[in-house]
Amino acid sequence: MAEKVERRLAAILSADVVGYSRLMAADEAGTLARLKAHRSDLVDPRISERNGRLVELMGDGALVEFASVVDAVECAVSIQQDMAARNEGEREDRRIVFRVGINLGEIIVDGDDIYGDGVNVAARMEQLAAPGGVYISEEAYRQARGRAEVDFEDLGEKQVKNIAQPVRVYAVTPKRKESGHMNADGDDLPLPSKPSIAVLPFNNISGDSDQDHFADAVTEDITTELSRYRDLFVIASHSAFAFKGKAGDVKQIARELEVHYILEGSVRQAGNRVRIGPQLIDAVTGGHIWADRYDGRVEDIFDLQDEVTAKTAGAVGSGIMAAEIESAKRQRPGSLDAYGLYAQGLVLLRDPTREGLAKAKETFSKAIDLDPGLSNAHACLAWTHNLEFVFGWAEDPSKVEKKSYEASRQAIALDPHNDRAHAVLAFVMLFRGEHELASTEANRALELNPNLAFGYLARSFANTFSGRHQEELDDALLEHFQ
Repeated sequence: MAEKVERRLAAILSADVVGYSRLMAADEAGTLARLKAHRSDLVDPRISERNGRLVELMGDGALVEFASVVDAVECAVSIQQDMAARNEGEREDRRIVFRVGINLGEIIVDGDDIYGDGVNVAARMEQLAAPGGVYISEEAYRQARGRAEVDFEDLGEKQVKNIAQPVRVYAVTPKRKESGHMNADGDDLPLPSKPSIAVLPFNNISGDSDQDHFADAVTEDITTELSRYRDLFVIASHSAFAFKGKAGDVKQIARELEVHYILEGSVRQAGNRVRIGPQLIDAVTGGHIWADRYDGRVEDIFDLQDEVTAKTAGAVGSGIMAAEIESAKRQRPGSLDAYGLYAQGLVLLRDPTREGLAKAKETFSKAIDLDPGLSNAHACLAWTHNLEFVFGWAEDPSKVEKKSYEASRQAIALDPHNDRAHAVLAFVMLFRGEHELASTEANRALELNPNLAFGYLARSFANTFSGRHQEELDDALLEHFQ
């Protein structure tokens, strides 16, 4: 009689080390020592906490069995989060980064070993996963959805090696936190996925306590100006001022305020001269993104304050967006959330070709699918339609023009204070021949954000087409582009 085969349903986690051969070739002893430390200090305890069973441990990977998909998923996400923290400060060529795949399926048990498609699909999920990511199969997703404290992104069906039918894949990310910020009704508001920044109180290093008020005023004004940027989530000044006069690590302050970027600065007076030095810091990496220095006279203090506020807000807004765009360029599209897709769409808009524009339009549409309330994605989708119309690439110009109008109106309906959406609508109205309405929308964009270069561009076009040629060369425009 044939021996009875033991089968059971299990959640299987498969993991490996990204670039293991490269790491070993560069530093075999060091790589093994770091990997051993990560396993003993982090990986093994996490698996034990979730009642997992280590089935197989290979040089660069592991196979783990769980009775619960929720345990497997939450264990994997926890490990990846902590590994990211452990890699902070480590050189790029020394970092140990895991890829993790999870599947729920029937397995064949042979002593301590397990086999079967349940194991094979988990291995294929791991091979598809982005570095530092966790990908799971549809079967695992059905059981984890609504139970695991994580977020999911549907990556669509994938054909994987040695598996007959395509497998739908989901990326797993930590559950988005909610902030303690309140709206007018006192309800909690979720912290947006868009880039966040805190403006710390500028440090008065003059030795003159009278300058404290000026330093605080500069901080308040910059915070107010940055809040005009709809791409940014700006921490309220009263929260940031809790750190006034307190020495602390920028990364720790950023963690407490739950922000990605920190703007700090100093104010110094010597005689009748005042010097202000702001600097923008990526609190995740600790790197400096931008810094500048402004000098002025005490008798012109208010003019200097206005200059510093306007130029700093403009530089910080563009600097953060440049950093976000670079980050999006380095990520795989499947690993991006709605805001990441929006940022990647901005990258694609830089390709002035028909193909580049089509890809940008597709990317903005995907961002909207993930987050229909993302106003800027609607505004940029409107802009892609508008460019199709302008370049003569639309098969049906009237239809595309209508789509551009509807998308820009939708962006404004979602966020009436979206400066970029009003500027886009200005161009839409311009090409519809409604020049006065175009001027109105362009002016509204600049009322909302006087630092918006795209708004000045829209107004200059609107004024030119309206016959107001001199106005499009006004002082504000010239000053903005100096």
